[in-house]
Amino acid sequence: MYTSHEDIGYDFEDDPKDKKTLKPHPDIDRGWAWMMVLSSFFVHILIMGSQMALGVLNVEWLEEFHQSRGLTAWVSSLSMGITLIVGPFIGLFINTCGCRRTAIVGGLVNSLGWVLSAYAANVHYLFITFGVAAGLGSGMAYLPAVVMVGKYFQKRRALAQGLSTTGTGFGTFLMTVLLKYLCAEYGWRNAMFIQGAVSLNLCVCGALMRPLSPQKGGNNPGGKDPRVLPELSTESVKSNGQPGRTEERDGGLGNGDTLCDLQAQECPDQALPRKNMWALRVLKTVSQLTMRVRKGLSDWYSGYFGTASLFTNRMFVAFIFWALFAYSSFVIPFIHLPEIVNLYNLSEQNDVFPLTSIIAIVHIFGKVILGIVADLPCISIWNVFLLANFTLVVSIFILPLMHTYAGLAVICALIGFSSGYFSLMPVVTEDLVGIEHLANAYGIIICANGISALLGPPFAGWIYDITQKYDFSFYICGLLYMVGILFLLIQPCIRIIEQSRRKYMDGAHV
Repeated sequence: MYTSHEDIGYDFEDDPKDKKTLKPHPDIDRGWAWMMVLSSFFVHILIMGSQMALGVLNVEWLEEFHQSRGLTAWVSSLSMGITLIVGPFIGLFINTCGCRRTAIVGGLVNSLGWVLSAYAANVHYLFITFGVAAGLGSGMAYLPAVVMVGKYFQKRRALAQGLSTTGTGFGTFLMTVLLKYLCAEYGWRNAMFIQGAVSLNLCVCGALMRPLSPQKGGNNPGGKDPRVLPELSTESVKSNGQPGRTEERDGGLGNGDTLCDLQAQECPDQALPRKNMWALRVLKTVSQLTMRVRKGLSDWYSGYFGTASLFTNRMFVAFIFWALFAYSSFVIPFIHLPEIVNLYNLSEQNDVFPLTSIIAIVHIFGKVILGIVADLPCISIWNVFLLANFTLVVSIFILPLMHTYAGLAVICALIGFSSGYFSLMPVVTEDLVGIEHLANAYGIIICANGISALLGPPFAGWIYDITQKYDFSFYICGLLYMVGILFLLIQPCIRIIEQSRRKYMDGAHV
């Protein structure tokens, strides 16, 4: 989702001239790398898990504000959609401030959005506090969690990403139970306030995202011996007073201040007055921040606006079209199933074991099993991907026909298992665009999924307001989803036809 030269798994400086000093890092694929997996796992629990459990709060908001279902559903869809849509733009913050600071700030903003939403007087207030604020904070914490796992893993990256993303399933199950309990015991306002406090743990997860530090010699583990600083001084302070580039992107602002202090101690007669020294430090800090912002803007612009060639790939364009409709079919049940259960008078059975929890639990197994099957040498990953999509479409079409808890539970299990194809999306995207464009292309796909999540639930609520049924919303979304799959199937046929025509034309010219 985010382009970074640090994903390769080696320590090197920002200056291209220094790339010849590549050294394997001791934390790659081991050590602190597994703390990154644990941190990302809890980020998925706190962000994606809580968003998939918003159907519990959606019922409370309908009873509290007495607004239409279409209007009320915008609160949940805004939060879910913005989390994914802002992904490409959060890359700018990562380039400028680093993953750790971005994640910590995102945790604070997300928590603030939950707490302010507890004082909502109407649905429109929730659009800003929960939809925009909490959604933006979620996006700022979610993307660094994915990026940092990629930075710390090289050989086991697929395994690490798979383990971390299982937090979505666990989180959906846990957060659904937690929010139902809090709403029943304390009311939805206090439940959101408590959830805001729980979301502060995102800051803890962000604090664990320490950058890959440069390796230090055995004689100086602490790096505090002033006699080893001359090598740094030639890089950190240039003749024109500008800072060097040896500081780590996620780290501090450099060791220039320490160098100046040492020089002042060694040469007291030549030391600048204290006022001039402070002015120099401020100037250096401003210069460093300016260079960091310019570097971040440059990397972000080249990473996302330099991908115009991707859109000449018609198969990739069809994949984007598919992504615009696929995610809504997965999101709509999470938002509207709690109310559907109430309409069918199945609340007592659903309270024992919520249908959304069934989707979440089976979704975990679906990711693992589909990933194992797709890795088999005799099976095409595209066939597994398309078969899972067809299963999900059929489940969406059948869901409105089920009016018993047992029938709904079976369909929800099928939805959860087939939606495990999400773990195959990075590999499928790589097949379409190649490894060199994978990060940017996957960011675009995730953004398309965000648009789908943004529009899907309000559309289903709007259809209910007109027809007094959710059935037609599932049928329409399923139909659009099927059209997206057909686009994926048609494109290879068109490519074969064009290649055949091109060969025929070449033969005719000869």
